[in-house]
Amino acid sequence: MSKTIHAVFAGTFDPIHYGHLDLITRGANLFDKLTVGVYDHRIPIKKLIFSIEHRVQMIEEVVAHLPNVEVSRFTGLLVDFADDIDATVIVRGMRVFSDFEAEFRSAMANRRLNPAIETINFITQEDHTFLSSTTLREIASLGGDVGGMVPPVVEKALYKFYAEDRDWYKKQ
Repeated sequence: MSKTIHAVFAGTFDPIHYGHLDLITRGANLFDKLTVGVYDHRIPIKKLIFSIEHRVQMIEEVVAHLPNVEVSRFTGLLVDFADDIDATVIVRGMRVFSDFEAEFRSAMANRRLNPAIETINFITQEDHTFLSSTTLREIASLGGDVGGMVPPVVEKALYKFYAEDRDWYKKQ
């Protein structure tokens, strides 16, 4: 009997973009089960534009075609979340060489915290190397075109958020 391998791919996903979706799809193809862990910042380390509920809803919509993928919110340490859901693998992505150092340190810390959980890093596809949620938020906030970088549901949500944001500033 073969062992079922459950992996977790975690992030803030504010917003999710095609680079994330590529990693989710590749993880879903490689592992029996993949949980997309959406980090719920109780005390935000970075400024988020979408609520945890909205981020989870958008991700569920864009991964609905992947039957072995589920979406779950979490707080605290990623290795604790992985252990709680019986995942034995953490999936991470690296876009550029400078990501290596941060991902290496994170993997080593996670191994120290829970040696039973492995970390696997996927190298991003070339056409996704420039994508980051921060860059996408900046482009959308300045009225730029994020089509082709994010799924349509996310594109619409970004434009709606920043249109309301611009309206607020106009009223000041």
